[in-house]
Amino acid sequence: MVADTSAAPSTAEPDPRPAAAGRPKRRSPAWVAMYHSVSDCPDDPYNVTVTPARLDRQLAWLAGRGLRGVSVRELLAARARGAERGLVGLTFDDGYTDFVTTALPVLRRRGFTATVFVLPGLLGGENTWEPTGPRKPLLDVDGIRRAVAAGMEVASHGLTHLDLTRATDQVLHTEVDDSRHRLAGITGGDVEGFCYPYGRLDERAADAVRRAGYRYACAIGPGPVGAGDFALPRIHLGRADTSVRLELKRRLARVWGRAVEAV
Repeated sequence: MVADTSAAPSTAEPDPRPAAAGRPKRRSPAWVAMYHSVSDCPDDPYNVTVTPARLDRQLAWLAGRGLRGVSVRELLAARARGAERGLVGLTFDDGYTDFVTTALPVLRRRGFTATVFVLPGLLGGENTWEPTGPRKPLLDVDGIRRAVAAGMEVASHGLTHLDLTRATDQVLHTEVDDSRHRLAGITGGDVEGFCYPYGRLDERAADAVRRAGYRYACAIGPGPVGAGDFALPRIHLGRADTSVRLELKRRLARVWGRAVEAV
């Protein structure tokens, strides 16, 4: 859960100047979209819910511009080949049950994939970390396996949605390492990705994720200097994001520091 921190700065505008003569035009940067719950529930105090109809329109907007939504795992593999052009990473935090029941059918109609970050310490539970707002069920073992069978990437959001920057060393180790091992036991495959709860991280948290054997980790804004793929920035998308707002967010991805840079 996290509030939308990606509102465009009022003074930031795309650079209209053409590329210098003799230089190749810089490619549009790859970027990663951040979703949470997909539901028609109108009670949304943290701005983490998008309706199924809005999600469908947003994915249609991507498709209409020749873009394809993919999991972060697929995006990074394509980037390694220099083939990330036309791809947008799609992520869904917290592992709500509505990812399988509501978001998954929309994704499959478009031929898109996504990464869902789940909480193996709260399987079949609820979003108890939110002090107010509606209680929403979380994926259980069967739901996670359904997501994997549908071609989605299942990755870790920690065990219990704790702020890792405030955790003791032992709790940090448990949240990061144990969640990876538990998920591997459920999915039957390697777990490559991690997502910092609340988007909060520091050098200690990033180092713990790296040592645990993950391939990457998602944040919100840019992370500590040198974090690289262990603090991948994302752009929050919500129910208010119509085509105009989507275009603005796409164009300003690099300005905001929300672009996934080539390495």
